[in-house]
Amino acid sequence: MSVAAVLMSAAQLVAAADEVPKDEDVKAGWTAFVIFLLLAAAVVVLGFSLVKQLRKAQAAKDAGVYGDAPQTDRSGADETAEPENHTS
Repeated sequence: MSVAAVLMSAAQLVAAADEVPKDEDVKAGWTAFVIFLLLAAAVVVLGFSLVKQLRKAQAAKDAGVYGDAPQTDRSGADETAEPENHTS
């Protein structure tokens, strides 16, 4: 077979497979909608779980679990330290 014959047969296959479906053949399905809702619910659950874990990690850090000195405030600034003077 020549290259031209192969290209012609390939073009005919693509043209046959590229037919536009009729309007009555395409419809929205409930299954896909339910899967979409389940995926959205999974994202919400994962988001709440992430926030919970981040709060636990911050509380452990504030308590000094990770080797740092326990902090009394959330900012981490030392109240007795003098402010830096940047106007030299």
